[in-house]
Amino acid sequence: MSQPPPQQGFGAPYEPRPGVYGDPGQPQPGPYGQQSGPYGQPPQSSYGCPPQPPPVPYGRPQPQPPNRPSGRRSRGRLAGLVAAVLAGALVIGAGVWFVVGGDDASDGRKPVAKESIAPKQPGAGPSRKKTPAAEAAEINKGRKEGEAKVRWIQKNGVDLPLGAAALGPWVTGDTVVKAMHRTVSGYSLEDGSQEWSLRLPTDVCAAPTGPTADGKIVIGLLTDTSADRTCDKLQMIDLATGEAGWSATIDRAVHNDDLRYVIMAISGDVVTIGGLGRAEAYRVSDGKHLWGKLPGPCKVEGFAGGAVMLASVICPAQSKGAIDTEVRRIDPVTGRTLWTYKVRKDWNVDAVYSVDPPVIFLRNGPLVGGTSAIAVLNDDGTARFRPVSGGDTLEGLCPGKEREVGWNLDICMGVAVDTDTDTLYVTTKRRPVGRTKRRPVGRTKSRPVVRWFTNDVVAFDMSTGKRKWKVPSPPTQTLMPLRVEGGKVLMYLSPPDPKTKDVGGGIMTLGPQGGTPRPVLRHPASAAATERTFDEPIVLHADGRSLLMIPQVYGETDEEEMERRTMIAFGD
Repeated sequence: MSQPPPQQGFGAPYEPRPGVYGDPGQPQPGPYGQQSGPYGQPPQSSYGCPPQPPPVPYGRPQPQPPNRPSGRRSRGRLAGLVAAVLAGALVIGAGVWFVVGGDDASDGRKPVAKESIAPKQPGAGPSRKKTPAAEAAEINKGRKEGEAKVRWIQKNGVDLPLGAAALGPWVTGDTVVKAMHRTVSGYSLEDGSQEWSLRLPTDVCAAPTGPTADGKIVIGLLTDTSADRTCDKLQMIDLATGEAGWSATIDRAVHNDDLRYVIMAISGDVVTIGGLGRAEAYRVSDGKHLWGKLPGPCKVEGFAGGAVMLASVICPAQSKGAIDTEVRRIDPVTGRTLWTYKVRKDWNVDAVYSVDPPVIFLRNGPLVGGTSAIAVLNDDGTARFRPVSGGDTLEGLCPGKEREVGWNLDICMGVAVDTDTDTLYVTTKRRPVGRTKRRPVGRTKSRPVVRWFTNDVVAFDMSTGKRKWKVPSPPTQTLMPLRVEGGKVLMYLSPPDPKTKDVGGGIMTLGPQGGTPRPVLRHPASAAATERTFDEPIVLHADGRSLLMIPQVYGETDEEEMERRTMIAFGD
């Protein structure tokens, strides 16, 4: 599975110690990259998580802070919105004709990058008053032989206006970076202390799943601090130093849209902006606007980045009011379409798990009660195979989709590809285990939810599409494939329910022949209660260490919100 350009790891590879799980497999060194993400999905850095959707949330819905617009929508709803726009254009005979923009700025409406007006890095220097290692040290007192230590735990510590999305994490060198509300902050991977903090003039409203190979990111910002939720400002940031680079404003008149739903992706030195028909591309290094339209009457839903750039596109069908869905490979520099894969009628693109080879998650109908499928394509965009599920519901986990902002096509985990052995690893939909409990929805309401789940990991032969084997997760725990490394699939194992003692989460591995998952990194059982607060986290793993981050920060009270743990790092 293609992942974003590798990012430097930190520390020496972890040597697992023998423990109750038996002989751990050999550690798999690799750069701490974003998953294809942070989450084992498609964008992809060697992090395996992560990351990146238009957006039909997988799994149970997440709480939305009250009195704020719920950006949440399903891919079907998004397709419906664009279909309505396309249908209207066809009825009135006007339509929208897209042409490749290239470097031409003759229309006078192309956004121009300019010197950043965002505030620079504060001169006071890094804040190290409170070390995140303190709570970790307390947990490590209960660590047993064979378990990795908790390196540090980061708390929110910010009084947010009814919660906020946390974007990232992005890793460069020895620094991990996250963006939240009106701040982008870099933290030491070694001890979690803050290395730099960049204040922003308005809220962060979008960001790519992975950065460039040299540690640059471009984020989206709201126009201003008013109730208008328009996400039309771009800001480049150096993740190593926290310095703000170029900035630009997207010309909304070009597409006549309000830029409320923005999906971003990076491929090479190009960042793309898509969502609800929009298509824009800028050079990350200097902010030059590269192109802004795709040819024809089709509309872009979003892009997936990494070694290859893919786009989810919807076009007006022959039937009045109907739409056709396509997946296109796009040259990120020119915007030229290199190949097109036509999705079956009435199916929508939910997520891109890998861009090289292309692995596409499709859905027909609503999230609840709909039908899902996975399409694996050849390098030329032709269909290779669709896994024969044999009654299993194949569905990954997209930990970034509960955010109010920042949904990307490549944010999901739960699928990994091994091209050497022609093996596709896929997780099944999580099955509820045990009774329900009340979960807060904002600060005023709650709803019953099933708190504990389990699932299976299924392997498919990519040459035939047939199932090779299925391995179950332990009771009340789930396994999520992150990526393939050293001929084995790396998976995140969630912590068990509170009744299960002496067991924590961790990173596990399986070979192409299946068998029993073996531990690569065992998170301490003494940290299980803390790890359980990271519900559906973004997971990164490299060099014998792992990092978890929650994608949405919220609390029923200001105090609870301030104390909310947002990141936790494991490893010796």
